[in-house]
Amino acid sequence: MGPTQLCLLAAGSGILYALGCSLWVLRQPLGDENLRAIYLAIREGAAAFLKIQYSTVAAVGMAVFALLWSMPKFGLATALGFALGGMCSAAAGILGMAIAVRANVRTAAAAQTSLPRALQIAYRSGSATGFLLGGLALTAVLGFYLYLRFVLEVENLTPLAGLGLGASLVSIFGRLGGGIFTKAADVGADLAGKIEQGIPEDDPRNPAVIADNVGDNVGDCAGMAADVFESYAVSLAASVLVASNLSQNPALQYYPLALGGAALLAQLLGGQFLWLSKNNSVGFALLRTITISIVLAGFSYHWVGNWLLADHTELKFTSFFAALTGLGVGLGLVINTAYFTGTRFHPVQRIAAASCQGHATNLITGLAVGMKSAALPTLLVAGGVIVAYQLAGIYGIAIATTALLALSPLVTAIDAYGPVADNAAGIAEMAKLPPAVRIGTDLLDAAGNTTKALTKAFTIGAAGLAALTLFVTYKLEFSGTHLAFSLENPYVMAGLFLGGVLPFLFSGIALDAVGKAAGGVVEEVRRQFRTNPALLQGNARPDYTRTVAMLTRAAILGMIPPGILPVLAPTAAACATSLFPAKSMALLVGGMLIGAIVTGLILALAMGTGGGAWDNAKKYIEAGHFGGKGSPAHHAAITGDTVGDPYKDTAGPALNIMSKALSLTAVLLAPFLA
Repeated sequence: MGPTQLCLLAAGSGILYALGCSLWVLRQPLGDENLRAIYLAIREGAAAFLKIQYSTVAAVGMAVFALLWSMPKFGLATALGFALGGMCSAAAGILGMAIAVRANVRTAAAAQTSLPRALQIAYRSGSATGFLLGGLALTAVLGFYLYLRFVLEVENLTPLAGLGLGASLVSIFGRLGGGIFTKAADVGADLAGKIEQGIPEDDPRNPAVIADNVGDNVGDCAGMAADVFESYAVSLAASVLVASNLSQNPALQYYPLALGGAALLAQLLGGQFLWLSKNNSVGFALLRTITISIVLAGFSYHWVGNWLLADHTELKFTSFFAALTGLGVGLGLVINTAYFTGTRFHPVQRIAAASCQGHATNLITGLAVGMKSAALPTLLVAGGVIVAYQLAGIYGIAIATTALLALSPLVTAIDAYGPVADNAAGIAEMAKLPPAVRIGTDLLDAAGNTTKALTKAFTIGAAGLAALTLFVTYKLEFSGTHLAFSLENPYVMAGLFLGGVLPFLFSGIALDAVGKAAGGVVEEVRRQFRTNPALLQGNARPDYTRTVAMLTRAAILGMIPPGILPVLAPTAAACATSLFPAKSMALLVGGMLIGAIVTGLILALAMGTGGGAWDNAKKYIEAGHFGGKGSPAHHAAITGDTVGDPYKDTAGPALNIMSKALSLTAVLLAPFLA
């Protein structure tokens, strides 16, 4: 069996397993009519949003496809890669959300009789998303690589960057659109419901509650699935590009693909170790699954090296240790996030304690925690880059990145589990199920909050490594022109400043979009309460549809400006070659990539971890500390949570896509700068 057969076997097994999980979930009972009515409202709202969102993305994508095809330096091959990457990313998002939105009500229904069965439903729905995108990413990159090598018979594999750009474009719009929708709904529902009216988070009297649950699906399921697909596909494509630029040895080009295939099979096995122990610890059950899968993946990397690089004795060992370095960086990121977002540790408890003094101290302490949380991950990434480079040079950095992102199927499975559990808890609350049921769904939801925070740190750190690999790819495109990225060069320095400000500008636009949309939700909820007093008494049904439609418009309009920013920035530099020497603009773009990678990684880590800490500080108070629900400390913590929500679920996660979209655009524009 060769590497191609291994990858196809793994990808096919992953897709079939995802299909089996989906069918199993769909066979589970929906529950009574009360549960079904809530579920249908959520499903219809999510489907309506995705239809509008992906119609908009398709229009933009077709325009870019036509532009790539019409330009001789790109041509049909790059355009086809762009279309393939975009369609697979969209498929991962749409299909992932489709199974998640059908699993939430089944999880709530199962929780009435069996918590282990409810956990199984939520986890298997997440597995359907994770292993589907893992199989799709491996198939897309391998298939397009074989098309370039054996059908077109070209040595220049740069069109692989087109595949990555297509995935990036779809995922950045998916992550931004879904993130704006979900966080505007969440913030608006909290401010107008929890604080102003003193009603619970998932109270059916709140006109924004259905929009909030819709947002969990379009943001944390569809957007997240497209995001992780893009990260994994881009890392595979970038690793193959680096290998092709360094050597024409096919074994080096197949090696990262084989790592992905072996890791996928290892995770299929490791995913079967999920069960609840006697103490009903959901978090421990998920941790057991993750740990076993990582260990199996490590053994599979050793086997792949012995098999595929048998004729390259030194590279066999250095590549294996580079792969372990990638896993080590990912593990360190997860541990750091667990500390800064865990309710049992000092950072979260400190934010909760600061809430006793008011809203301002909560915000100041939360910002401080987020900033400090970025220190260790940055050191880990820096150390990982040095170690991987010392082991196997530039190729080692690419392998470390691929080895880490090869865990994407499992990471996505436990991440997608989170919004399903969250929706199940919300449905249980809205359906007024017995307290014992809600205790069970809250246990699932609490574990989901932790897994979402951990996986965000994983994807942000992995994206930083992937962006570094893409920078190396960009530099290798100019291997014959002797470009020196020296700090003494004014164009490199200018690029560093321009690139360094891009993540801040991007985040500012995204956060502003959430703020405007959330303000609209607050006004709409107030209007409905004001014009229909029977709502608060529970004697009338809110107009959920109006809130969902309003948020849909705001999210679609809000996602476009930040979404096109990482494409416009390097394109503007390429267009400036009529005014400045092409070599100078190539240096400026290279500096721009370095600046954006560094500031984007640190800012994303601070936002993602800080937002998770704010969220869990609120939950820590709700558990009965510092006065519990309804206390002044609780109100201050809700304010912190509403600030942290767009940090951790909109701007923070989208930043990692921004840096890769910027780098991929630069790689494609390299011929214009040579």
